[in-house]
Amino acid sequence: MLKSKNIKLSFFSCTASLSVGEGLRVRCLAFTFLLASCSISKQISNQANTILLQDSAISQGHVGISIYEPSTGKGWYNYNAEKYFVPASNTKLFSLYAGMKYLGDSLTAFRYSEDQNSIIIEPAGDPTFLHPDFKTQRTFAFLKEKKKPIIILNNKWRSTALGFGWPWDDYTSDYTVERSPLPIYGNLIKWTQIKENSANSKQEGSLVYSEPDVNWKVNFSTDTGRNNLTVDRRRDDNIYEITFGKQRREIQIPFVTKGIETATELLKDTLNIPVSATTSALNKSFTSFYSQPTDSMLKIMMHRSDNFFAEQTLLMASNEKLGYMSDRKMIDTLLKTDLKDIPQKPRWVDGSGLSRYNLFTPKDFIYLLQKLKNDFGLERLKVILPTGGTGTLSSLYKKDSGYIFAKTGTLSNHVALSGFLITKQNKLLIFSILAGNFTTGATPIRQAIEKFLSNIRQRY
Repeated sequence: MLKSKNIKLSFFSCTASLSVGEGLRVRCLAFTFLLASCSISKQISNQANTILLQDSAISQGHVGISIYEPSTGKGWYNYNAEKYFVPASNTKLFSLYAGMKYLGDSLTAFRYSEDQNSIIIEPAGDPTFLHPDFKTQRTFAFLKEKKKPIIILNNKWRSTALGFGWPWDDYTSDYTVERSPLPIYGNLIKWTQIKENSANSKQEGSLVYSEPDVNWKVNFSTDTGRNNLTVDRRRDDNIYEITFGKQRREIQIPFVTKGIETATELLKDTLNIPVSATTSALNKSFTSFYSQPTDSMLKIMMHRSDNFFAEQTLLMASNEKLGYMSDRKMIDTLLKTDLKDIPQKPRWVDGSGLSRYNLFTPKDFIYLLQKLKNDFGLERLKVILPTGGTGTLSSLYKKDSGYIFAKTGTLSNHVALSGFLITKQNKLLIFSILAGNFTTGATPIRQAIEKFLSNIRQRY
């Protein structure tokens, strides 16, 4: 009589226990699958060592990798997957979830109440109002058609113009646009220098104009040694220093929002209608007015990695979920409710990823992408996320276009890429690769990651 006995088989880093008794009870198919899974893990480990971990640029710093197959629930490969990294614009994936969860099919421009004398609007943080990316402006047409004085009820704002941990000296850069309850023109002013001929002397000169047209204080200077127009702005005021250059150039500068003060001023000039603001509670019944399809804004946000849209998305979601606009409170709420099962609790501080205080793990992004797919469907995400040759992937993954859908992330010394990959054998994978603390530029890191992922797509 054969005595019962346990045999432990080892294959690379995977193990399986077999029971030997009255008969060998082994499910061959399951065991074969186990061996295949182990083999894939070992193969990818070898590829990661060769392509990523030993890369001269990446080896200076640190990298975390997680690759997961959602159909089987199996992790194909993990390396430092539970370690924390600065995710840069991969943070926008979390803002994307908030937007898809709480903003509905169309963006709420504002809620309004009207009588014979005026129309009262309660802003909802919509960033598309008079934004040049959106040619159709239902909100503007609605307000202009009313031809009534506008009262802006500003009692839902619980945030700040600049995010926690943003670089303080980048306030004139177009990627650090101020947040506000009533964005207008993307909270940016565009300055353009053109050549102008004098009707009398026919001498060529220069002219600088702004869009929108404003009457703000501007100091001009001429520096014949400069090739391009330069524009500086006071830290806390819309006072500008403009220096002409030899060539025509356009510059976009964030303006100081001052809550809704600047928006009120610009709206008054644009509509040629009296506009005022109040924070007093009004006993009125409000109706929602919608501006743009939500996904039209989310697609731009992800394809261009638009920091402003991402910040306002989180604030709009807060307004819908909590009844007021607070990025910090919304983050806290999401982590305690919808995202309470996240593997490693992140340090999440803004909507865009501009802050280096953000810390996430690769497994956090695997979890989130799986949740995005399950809750909203992969086909919808394929439209919102860039693929090879488009958006922030315009110079990458061109051979894999239509098979990779991912969000990039870049800050000085940090690169991230997380998303979906469809292999040659039509397997859907979710991946996250976070790299940081390297001293080279971002390009060699991105190229090494592209080679690694393209290799996986071709082999499996």
